[in-house]
Amino acid sequence: MPPKPFAIIAGVGAGTGAAVARKFAAAYPVILLARNPANYEAVVSEINQSGGAATGIIADVSDEESVKKAFLKIEETYVKGKDGSEQGRLAAAVFNVGGGFIRKPFLELSTEEFEGGFKSNGYVSLLEPLLVTLESSNQIGVQQLDISTSSTSLPGRHLELNPVLEQTRGLSILSFHSPPIALYPSIRGSAQTSAFATGKFALRALTQSLGKEFGPQGVHVAHAIIDGVIDIPRTKGYVFEKEDAKISADAIADAYWYLHTQPRTAFSNEIDIRPYVEKW
Repeated sequence: MPPKPFAIIAGVGAGTGAAVARKFAAAYPVILLARNPANYEAVVSEINQSGGAATGIIADVSDEESVKKAFLKIEETYVKGKDGSEQGRLAAAVFNVGGGFIRKPFLELSTEEFEGGFKSNGYVSLLEPLLVTLESSNQIGVQQLDISTSSTSLPGRHLELNPVLEQTRGLSILSFHSPPIALYPSIRGSAQTSAFATGKFALRALTQSLGKEFGPQGVHVAHAIIDGVIDIPRTKGYVFEKEDAKISADAIADAYWYLHTQPRTAFSNEIDIRPYVEKW
């Protein structure tokens, strides 16, 4: 029996992370990472009660040891069987972390506040244990790595060179751009957002660098620029002239899935998502 694919979503709350979790849970078991278990408990229960499979794990992506512990648990639970055989294969990894946001004059920032924006977004301590997990599930080799935005459920979309695995699913890793407000931080640094913009600029640069390094091997690395207010619980009080001026979290999840299911002959390495009324 071929290894079963699963997906990891880092940065899960009641908004975009939950929408992405539901989308991918329709095809795979999902593992949801968040610093506070209260952020993922409701969506984990919802998915499991509706017939899907979801697990929540506490993890702070800005803390290397926290991330390593989370991925060790993932490897022990999902990747390797009790007899050491391969039972699971990572199909998707979505980096949906929006932490580190602070609006404050640069000269008033503390060192901790400035570093917080970079560690939550540009440092990405998630990356090393993710690659170790891939290696453990035989998805990384001398000739192959597969990174993108969401997981692949269509036949022939995987990027493994081993013909025996031709019908297995590939892997996707998405880097997510923005908080639930219109700041455009990985493209344009706004006044008093220097800490956050620094981290988001770094995240976009990392995504581009990985895409160019691994693209020739068939690796899909994608970055999503979310330019607008996302319609989630904490933005319900935001009122605009147009009722549909906010970005639907479910629509963002659909866009991530679309990126994932792209064939390697037509990869998008960066996409912009914005409502029709947003100025750009």
